Amino acid sequence: MDFEYSDRCKELQGKLLAFMDQHIYPNEQVFHDEIERNGREKNNRWLPTEIIEKLKPLAREQGLWNLFLPKSTRAPEGLSNLDYAPLCEIMGRVHWAPEVFNCAAPDTGNMETLERYGSEEHKRLWLEPLLRGEIRSAFAMTEPAVASSDATNIEMKIERDGDDYVINGRKWWISGAGDPRCKIYITMGKTDFGAARHQQQSMILVPADTPGITVLRPLPVFGYDDAPHGHCEIVYDNVRVPASNILLGEGRGFEIAQGRLGPGRIHHCMRAIGVAERALELMCKRLNGRTAFGKRISEQGVWRERIAEARIQIDTARLLTLKAAYMMDKVGNKGAQAEIAMIKVLAPNVTQQVLDWAIQAHGAGGVSGDFPLAYQWAGNRTLRLADGPDEVHRNAIAKLELAKHIDLKEDLGLPVTRG
Repeated sequence: MDFEYSDRCKELQGKLLAFMDQHIYPNEQVFHDEIERNGREKNNRWLPTEIIEKLKPLAREQGLWNLFLPKSTRAPEGLSNLDYAPLCEIMGRVHWAPEVFNCAAPDTGNMETLERYGSEEHKRLWLEPLLRGEIRSAFAMTEPAVASSDATNIEMKIERDGDDYVINGRKWWISGAGDPRCKIYITMGKTDFGAARHQQQSMILVPADTPGITVLRPLPVFGYDDAPHGHCEIVYDNVRVPASNILLGEGRGFEIAQGRLGPGRIHHCMRAIGVAERALELMCKRLNGRTAFGKRISEQGVWRERIAEARIQIDTARLLTLKAAYMMDKVGNKGAQAEIAMIKVLAPNVTQQVLDWAIQAHGAGGVSGDFPLAYQWAGNRTLRLADGPDEVHRNAIAKLELAKHIDLKEDLGLPVTRG
């Protein structure tokens, strides 16, 4: 198993680190200040930020653009999962940085979906503008009335009516729907409630300006509304779109969801490791710079224990993420399902623990807006729910593990021994 990054990856790492130092970290507060200023002066916090739009052309000029999409003729700059992993980690250190490089969720997952499952017309209308960074998108699956951790529970109706489909239902926690640049919703619903359990669902492309769509409200995460991106509740009321907007055909929605969520899950984990790495860095700097009870806090035994444990856990999570990326490249998403599930449990939990220690090290400052830790803590906590909760992934891991040890009768008729 070779985790060696390619020469191109190493070159891009250097460029990306320099870009972050020059353009991202110095503008962290600029981003938040601009949103608040839009709220005060324009009475609208939900406007695209000038700082991100200003930085996008610079990233593109340096070849730091669309790095996430492998094996696409429309995005030849796309890397393998293994080569993308360290770059995604670097971007993840600042929550809004991935958008600068056109590598932000949910657009990355939606672009992968359109590339893999969309028609040529779908790609022309939606994938190409997304790849150019001209529009943004949302993925509408989760619903408020059912346990959406089981995607077969969804109740949204997608009903055929002549040359159209008519869509009715309610979705929530739809990331990106608050952004005025969001022009397309990839929407999951049911076309046949009587079909086999995993063949009832379909996915359909719904332009955001289609009559009958109402964005009810943004849903704050621990008080943060994540403007101008947002996570919104949406109602579809007799929303009518052409039948050609369906992806692959009726009954293929669950299959598409599984194909989409694999890359999305590992991208989340890559970014989470970047968050954990930065939290450890901030923690060490804080502990080295503060004195209590006559000596630096970093000399206190309890903090050395936590620093050591943080390093062990972060490196463990990174290695498992790289293994998952390697497996995805070699045997595909399905062949790597165990590794993807494992890292989806491990990385957010590791990052949450390191963030908690970093917040503790900063004292009252850690829960304030003076440092990025509180915002990162809130955002990272959602990852234990997003793209499947921990419990679902643990269950999948256990089933795969148990399947290895089911007793089978030997062809030779020999008795089966039990371990």
